[in-house]
Amino acid sequence: MGNKIVVLENIQKTYQIGKVFYQVLKGIDLEVEEGDFLVIMGASGSGKTTLLNLIGLLDKPTSGKYFLDGEEVSHLDSKRLSYIRNRKIGFIFQAFHLVPWANALENVLLPLLYRPEGISKKDKERAVALLERLGLADRIYAKPTELSGGQQQRVAIARALITSPKLLLADEPTGNLDSASSKEVMNIFKELNAGGLTIIMVTHDPEIAKTGKKIKFIKDGIFVDEKTF
Repeated sequence: MGNKIVVLENIQKTYQIGKVFYQVLKGIDLEVEEGDFLVIMGASGSGKTTLLNLIGLLDKPTSGKYFLDGEEVSHLDSKRLSYIRNRKIGFIFQAFHLVPWANALENVLLPLLYRPEGISKKDKERAVALLERLGLADRIYAKPTELSGGQQQRVAIARALITSPKLLLADEPTGNLDSASSKEVMNIFKELNAGGLTIIMVTHDPEIAKTGKKIKFIKDGIFVDEKTF
């Protein structure tokens, strides 16, 4: 048994819209060990993206406890959460979220701009190596508009990896890709996981979900079933 990198205890999340309270998560318990590849599946509105945002420290639970890499983070202030997020978590989104005026290399280096030590020559060399590893050796200085969807997503993967995160979070990472590009991206995920990286991915695609080691199904804010491969 490996170290538990994510532990959620009775996590609940309620949003207030005007005078109406909407409970999205209704008591989530979850343990993810280092080296796991967990896929979360559910219909639109089931709470899967809200849950991923909480795990990624982009939002805070209304109640419950969250331990990330052994540290309880559910009560921390935004400054500390930003610090942890920048060093321990990598994000990949459906919409890529690349900066349009920056080239591929500059986009990969963006997370390091938030660190007081700044960007070193070694960081730039590592970013180039990541892009080369992901098959973008000839696209390092290309702008997002000059890249295909699959290439943009590979730049986003390199950006997520530049901080050497312990946890990679992916929200519908193939949602904007054709089938060939989707297969390429999921092969990259499998290679990263085989190298020891812990991955939690949200998807609605059953075929994409089979890439993971375990699938947990969420419905109406609670886990209702799971499948292990």
